[in-house]
Amino acid sequence: MKFSICLSTGFEGVMYPIPFAGPGDFVAQAQLCERLGYHSVWGNDHITTQKYVTELHPGKAPNFYEPLITLAMCAQATERLMVGTALLVMPMREPVYLAKQVATLDRLSGGRFILAVGLGAYREEFTAMSPRLKGARRGDMLDEGIEAFLELITETSASHDGNFYAFKDVAMFPKPKQDPYPLFIGGHNMATVERAARYGHGWLSGWRPLPELEERIKILKNRTAELGRPQDAVEIAPQFSMLLAKTDEEAETNYMASGLVAHRQSLAYTARDLSQQVAANLVGSPNTVIEKIEKLKSIGVDHCSALMIPANTLAEMNDQIEWFAHDVMAKV
Repeated sequence: MKFSICLSTGFEGVMYPIPFAGPGDFVAQAQLCERLGYHSVWGNDHITTQKYVTELHPGKAPNFYEPLITLAMCAQATERLMVGTALLVMPMREPVYLAKQVATLDRLSGGRFILAVGLGAYREEFTAMSPRLKGARRGDMLDEGIEAFLELITETSASHDGNFYAFKDVAMFPKPKQDPYPLFIGGHNMATVERAARYGHGWLSGWRPLPELEERIKILKNRTAELGRPQDAVEIAPQFSMLLAKTDEEAETNYMASGLVAHRQSLAYTARDLSQQVAANLVGSPNTVIEKIEKLKSIGVDHCSALMIPANTLAEMNDQIEWFAHDVMAKV
């Protein structure tokens, strides 16, 4: 089982106070995670402030740090730690330049960069950034963007003529150092399961109630095999939230009072049963969380990825990172 941490690149106001972390804090946190034995750190992708965040924090502007640049700094300051996006919003990116950025970052980091892509949580960001595309279906853009990206990083000369993207005879070198390149697909609906089976080396889903997660893992593995790939070709890497306390009751109280719960409520359209969010995430005493991880292993989870840690200060977040490493990771 792998474990990794989500940095606060795009979470000010969303689940953390404003301000929360400064530029140097991301590098220091990545170095902390490497010392403690985590597999990777991941960066969240937001462009502009969401409406509900403006209402929750009137007069305050959250700082959203571009994840690829932030992760490049983290990779430069570490030696073994993988870095990844959780998630990069593909419909808000132009695929040619994205492919160049990914290949460069993977080369400069010595093959330590994982790109995970998805739709993005808030359509309002996409509309604000691309008002001329406000009628576009982002799922179609994501599918075409993935295909274009894969063409660019694998073909000697790539051409594409689609509904949203077009380029001709692009010879892009260097290619990423990792071959095949580990593209992860983010999201947890059934369309994303299909994308992961077809294109992905990893499935970075959101949390689901455990029976639903188990069912979707089985569907993903079966569909991967139907497409002619090894059934275990896709790493199962759900993104959970994590909060430890001495007792389960204390952990649940702290969790339900956190900004992460307000964030989840703003995402009600995802049709997840929020009454299950404590049970289905790594929330509780260390012993309870270890029991949850053993259950996750039994249903096919390979990686508890990009763990989101609700906290009021960066020091609290770092304390949780250390506590989890010592009392959970070391005992799983």
